[in-house]
Amino acid sequence: MWRSTLTGLLLITLTRAYKNPYYAPGRSVNVHLFEWKWNDIADECERFLGPKGYGGIQISPPNENVVLRTYNRPWWERYQPISYVLVTRSGNEQQFADMVRRCNAAGVRIYADAVINHMTGEPPENYGTAGNTASYKDWSYPAVPYSAEDFNWPQCGIDGMDYVNNASRVRNCELVGLKDLNQGHEHVRKRIVDFMNKLIDLGVAGFRIDAAKHMWPNDLQIIYDRLNNLNSAHGFPPNARPFIYQEVIDYGGEAISRNEYTPLGAVTEFLAGSELSNAFRGNNQLKWLSSWGPQWGLLSHGDALTFIENHDNERGHGGGGGILTYKEPRQYKGAIAFLLAHPYGEPQVMSSFDFWDSEIGPPMDRDENIISPSLNSDGTCGNGWVCQHRWRQIYAMVGFRNAAGTTGLNDWWDNGSNQIAFCRGGNAFIAFNNDNWDFNQNLQTCLPAGTYCDVISGDKVNNSCRGKTVTVGNNGFAQIFIGANEYDMMLAIHVGPESRL
Repeated sequence: MWRSTLTGLLLITLTRAYKNPYYAPGRSVNVHLFEWKWNDIADECERFLGPKGYGGIQISPPNENVVLRTYNRPWWERYQPISYVLVTRSGNEQQFADMVRRCNAAGVRIYADAVINHMTGEPPENYGTAGNTASYKDWSYPAVPYSAEDFNWPQCGIDGMDYVNNASRVRNCELVGLKDLNQGHEHVRKRIVDFMNKLIDLGVAGFRIDAAKHMWPNDLQIIYDRLNNLNSAHGFPPNARPFIYQEVIDYGGEAISRNEYTPLGAVTEFLAGSELSNAFRGNNQLKWLSSWGPQWGLLSHGDALTFIENHDNERGHGGGGGILTYKEPRQYKGAIAFLLAHPYGEPQVMSSFDFWDSEIGPPMDRDENIISPSLNSDGTCGNGWVCQHRWRQIYAMVGFRNAAGTTGLNDWWDNGSNQIAFCRGGNAFIAFNNDNWDFNQNLQTCLPAGTYCDVISGDKVNNSCRGKTVTVGNNGFAQIFIGANEYDMMLAIHVGPESRL
């Protein structure tokens, strides 16, 4: 009995070890800077993300990918590795190391998108971003090296019904024609572990595991447990394990469940974005969000990486369809505000480049180099970059979440329809109006008496507010007004320096 209890405690300890993002104190929220260059990310950490309180960044895959000129360098070429050499259009190994060092120094962690399920398909081109080649017909990737015995055999492709009734084919066959690695093979495990450990030693805080659903959980557990502790030279505590969040698309009714992966680490909770998109589009009343979290069929709080959209489903790929994106800004900002205001899950926000076709890659020049984002006078981005993380309504909610800290949700109010409000302990208050009539209520804000700047409608500058102000009385109550036709549907105040006047 004693031995089994000890083993159980050890398993629980190991599991929890992969679910801590190790944000610097007082920070939260992971932003996906999709297809950004390493030098630009380093600059953004120092000039914006650090000062605004962001906790971390998910970067695009850092290792060499096949060059797909035939398809005009689509975004998905980054998800077809040709080696684990750290050279991509985002930069080389030296630039990568400099980015990680500078971002960690600014208090912003880096999480690498790890593509370890597969290698390339069989495209017309046969050279990578570091100049390496492969022999597709021989299943040979000499720069790793991988040979035919490192892949799953017999070769097969996943079809639609496999997702419903054949977990083995989903994990052992090729995803959209990409050569499927056998993570049960010791040589493959060693190459993957060496690659991931190199990134850890350079200072990353963890990984998004691309296509985790297509790998056997036992194989992933072996790989994770061979990873190094985070590098204490970059400010991580001793014996800290990497944060791991696994891409598992699961809307129910499939042969593979996200629950198979929660014992290993955190899991991407696609249902969160789907349900919040539905609600903030007006298809489900906001009042029902009073029970938001596992009661909605979502993962438990400690298991969930939550988001509205990611790089796949904002384009209609990878579980897409019906997801709010930057192209519907009012509803989109409302959904993100709720995601960040609510204590459930570990939230991530998307930062995109503008696209009109689901295949196109990032803005590039005539030589196919990625063009850096430019900065407009109002702090937003140009050169084809959307930069949602720089939208006031989004970075303001990062500050809100930081001010709320570890407090729970309390003093929920709703009008029985689409007007809702709630507090986060005694630290923060937010209200939403998704009805077609004005929100005008005297509500408990749970805040100390005083005047507060609504961080949604305007920034606080030199102790004055460029947006609406809210006066809280000695009893914590305040008159809250959100017009039906206002630019944004929410109002947010908190005890942090960005809001309290």
